[in-house]
Amino acid sequence: MKILLANPRGFCAGVRRAITIVEQALETHGPPVYVYNEIVHNYYIVNHLTKLGVIFVKSIDEIPNNSVLIFSAHGVSQKIRKTVKKINPKILLDATCPLVTKIHMEVKKASRNGIEAIFIGHSNHPETQGTIGQYENSYGGIYVINSVNDIYRLTLKNERKVNFMTQSTLSVDDTSTIINKLRERFPYISGPRKEDICYATANRQAAVKILAKHTELILVIGSQNSSNANRLVEVVRGLGKKAKLIDSAEDINNDWLININYIGVTASASAPDILVEEVIEYLINLGNNSIVELIGRKEKITFNL
Repeated sequence: MKILLANPRGFCAGVRRAITIVEQALETHGPPVYVYNEIVHNYYIVNHLTKLGVIFVKSIDEIPNNSVLIFSAHGVSQKIRKTVKKINPKILLDATCPLVTKIHMEVKKASRNGIEAIFIGHSNHPETQGTIGQYENSYGGIYVINSVNDIYRLTLKNERKVNFMTQSTLSVDDTSTIINKLRERFPYISGPRKEDICYATANRQAAVKILAKHTELILVIGSQNSSNANRLVEVVRGLGKKAKLIDSAEDINNDWLININYIGVTASASAPDILVEEVIEYLINLGNNSIVELIGRKEKITFNL
């Protein structure tokens, strides 16, 4: 069995920035440091930071007054920002990914102008909740859709004044289809010049498509609640190839590997390199000594703290 590695894979600039913010907060202020929602959707990162003194919360009520508080990379709603002021945090840091903030600005602009907004995303995802929570104009409205079928259930107040936005971690192909159908249904709809799906999500999906051409099974390293990890699995299966989503090497079932000659490995944008290294080591210990890293798009994007 030969091992092929997707390129690019693993951490994106937004994830790296968010984790660094938490690490520097611990170093500067000491534990405990509170983070609203998981800083990123990866069990390894969350467990590691928890051991260092980070407390992840789902409600502002869980945060004591005068605490060090950080907003996760997924962003938060305006309602949460206003609620936080009441608990008077000693330090408030915002680890929202700049690319998510860009989407927030699009929603705020629509809200200010009283333009209805259609948001393509998963309704229960923290990024979606934070993004639609930027819309505060009662005259208009913001609506979440996740499929072409959802489009035909929409009833707008003014079909001539409507914008669309998308979650940053969606399937590039599926989102493109939905946007095309939106334009058919609402000819006057407008959206961002460039789709809101982030560069890292798009690059990793493009890389896993190449990987799927040369492999029979792909191990996608990422957590079950990671949107971009699940999209990678969907992309592979959509090409008729096998894919397994694993948190770590411990999740590998050797039965999956029977009669597999070429196995692919990739990692979601929130999965650290150490998990990739452990998976490779596990496969090597089974007797595999051929590892090929595919040529891929180089990512040079970084975000300032």
